[in-house]
Amino acid sequence: MIKATMPLLIAVLTACAVPPAPPASTSALSPAQLDRVGRRIWQNECAGTVEGLTSWNQGEHFASLGIGHFIWYPAGASGPFEESFPPLIAYLQQTGAQVPNWLLQTPDCPWPDRASFIRDSQSERQRSLRQLLAGTVRQQTQFIIARLNRTIPRLASEGGAVAFQSYQVLSQTPEGLFAMIDYINFKGDGLNPAERYNGQGWGLAQVLGNMEKATPQEAPAAFANSAKVVLSSRVKNSPPSRNETKWLSGWHSRCAAYANPL
Repeated sequence: MIKATMPLLIAVLTACAVPPAPPASTSALSPAQLDRVGRRIWQNECAGTVEGLTSWNQGEHFASLGIGHFIWYPAGASGPFEESFPPLIAYLQQTGAQVPNWLLQTPDCPWPDRASFIRDSQSERQRSLRQLLAGTVRQQTQFIIARLNRTIPRLASEGGAVAFQSYQVLSQTPEGLFAMIDYINFKGDGLNPAERYNGQGWGLAQVLGNMEKATPQEAPAAFANSAKVVLSSRVKNSPPSRNETKWLSGWHSRCAAYANPL
C-alpha cells in the first residue's frame, strides 16, 4: 500500500483518529500522576534514557521510537503490529510541538533496516528526533491515554461484558488506569484481527476479558495476573522463528509492577 505524504497523513489523522485532548476517563489522574505515568512508561520501554527513545530491536523490521516505543515501518514493510509513530507525530504537531521539518516530509521510516539505523544513531536526524521525544513526554502520555479512550466503545461491543466491567472497576483508581494505559501501549488493544497467533490475541481486551472479579483496590493485581497468563499464551502460540520465550520473563516483571502504587 502506498503511504500518503506526511502533511496529508496529518490532515487525515487530525480529522479522524487523533483526538484533540486527553480523554475524560483520565479524570482520576492529577497532573503529577500523569507525569509519573509518563516516566514509568519511559522507564518500562526505554530504561528511562534519552538514547532509548530511538531504538530498533534485534530481530524486528521496524524502528521503536519515543517513551512508548511507537512503531515506524520503512517503505515497503508491514506487519501484524499497528504503526503508531506517524499518528504520534500528527498529534504532537496538533498540540503545538516543534516537529523537525524532515519528519513532516518523511512518511516512511528513512532507515531501511536495523544496521543502517544504528550506523546513523548520532546523525542530526536522530539527535533532533531524540530532542523532540525527550521534550514531549506529557504529550506522548496523553497520546497513549487517548488510544485507551478510543478503544472503550469497541471494548463494550467486541470485548464482551466481562472486559467492559473490568475496565470500569480499574478506572476507579490511578493504579488501575495506569495498568490499562501502559498495557495498551505495550501490547495493543487486542481488537485487531491481524494481531493474533493461532487465532488468539494478547491485547488489552483479552487481559480484561480474562480478569477475575475484584474490588477497585484489588483490580490492579488481578489485571497483572491476567496479563501474565495472556502473555504466556501468546508466547506458546508464537511462531518459533520469533523466539518470544526470551522476552517472557521481562514481560511478566513489567506486568507484576501494575499491582504497585502509582
